[in-house]
Amino acid sequence: MTYVDRVLDKLERKNPGEPEFVQAGTELLESIRPMFDNDITYEKAAILERILIPERAITFRVPWVDDEGKVRVNKGFRVQFNSAVGPYKGGIRFHPSVNMSVIKFLGFEQIFKNSLTGLSIGGGKGGSTFNPKGKSDNEIMTFCQNFMSELFKYIGPDTDVPAGDIGVGGREVGYMFGQYKKLKNIHAGVLTGAGLDFGGSYVRVEATGYGLIYIMEKMLADRGETFNGKNVVISGSGNVAIYAAEKAQQLGANVVAMSDSSGYIYDEDGINLSDIKEIKEVKRERIYTYAETHKNTEYTEGGSIWEVPCNVALPCATQNELDAKDAEVLIANGTKYVGEGANMPTTLKASDTFIDSGVILVPAKAANAGGVATSALEMSQRSMRIPWTFDEVDAKLKDIMVNIYKNIDDAAKTYGFKDNYIRGANIAGFLKVSRAMLAQGVV
Repeated sequence: MTYVDRVLDKLERKNPGEPEFVQAGTELLESIRPMFDNDITYEKAAILERILIPERAITFRVPWVDDEGKVRVNKGFRVQFNSAVGPYKGGIRFHPSVNMSVIKFLGFEQIFKNSLTGLSIGGGKGGSTFNPKGKSDNEIMTFCQNFMSELFKYIGPDTDVPAGDIGVGGREVGYMFGQYKKLKNIHAGVLTGAGLDFGGSYVRVEATGYGLIYIMEKMLADRGETFNGKNVVISGSGNVAIYAAEKAQQLGANVVAMSDSSGYIYDEDGINLSDIKEIKEVKRERIYTYAETHKNTEYTEGGSIWEVPCNVALPCATQNELDAKDAEVLIANGTKYVGEGANMPTTLKASDTFIDSGVILVPAKAANAGGVATSALEMSQRSMRIPWTFDEVDAKLKDIMVNIYKNIDDAAKTYGFKDNYIRGANIAGFLKVSRAMLAQGVV
């Protein structure tokens, strides 16, 4: 039994009931197998065993009082996975689906995603079972303050710098930062995604979506193609999806379909993004209301958005949203390129289906690194007390995404996996982290 096989066997046995984390670990280990064929350095140092166990995993209760005076209790999590490259960095997610498996999966992915940016940030993730939907501003503030009253013990600008994620935007970050500042009596860059009035960065809202398009643009250019004239399908209608659509449209793409949890809209002439922003960012309504005011738009309740024919598919909603059956439909409809805007939105079988069929898949570790890259740029600005303009941050973001593409492309070619960017991203990300771990000894 090989080193990878032994570690894979332990992975599932030692993490029962954690399918998301096991999936992420399996995907990484399977794709980096060739690195261990003629090199026992990693095995001697037990790098794989160490990298699969968080340096620290914290769970805590968060009691709070709602507007009716009733005491509520939620679970809180923070997994500090790996700090070999830099302080832990990763978002906080507020959603009922949050559990230790989801947080470990996200934190594990964050290690390698962060290393690919070339910036000095390690991997972590956190969150709570709290659901902000339907809650008043006062209830959200109360919860955030109580959540931070426990979390503040474990974070800091040179230790762990959380950001936002699903259910956590500028409002929630502001409430949490205010509580941190009160408890610690310091104004430090301990949370990213802050408002511009107290240390935030331009492009933070747009970063993940823009970054996705920048890396896809470079991948297309390598093949003598552009976004101009291509039909694009984007799942989701949150920040990632909206700003991926915005940048794709700026580059001449025709975004024909978007979705939310209720269903999807399709307009062969192209979606009016200004109206989507009004619906989702201002009115916070369901996406079907778009079809009510756009006569040429079809709305499908439920169903699969991947049934819509397109040249480029960008899953930007949530993990495991695109399965092998969806992949087969996309391939049959002529899709040539897939870019993962969400965290691990494509199942392992779907990824294999794309690769076996010659579809180019740019994985989340690389494709959605724009958000955390801009978070790290925010950290730099706060440390220097010098804000950069929108154009300055945007230019730095594009440079980072282009460099990520170069690194994963080089890694894939070096190990004999041309065009397999899952392997390229995993190998490039693992190499940097493992070398840092080896240099720092057994810790």
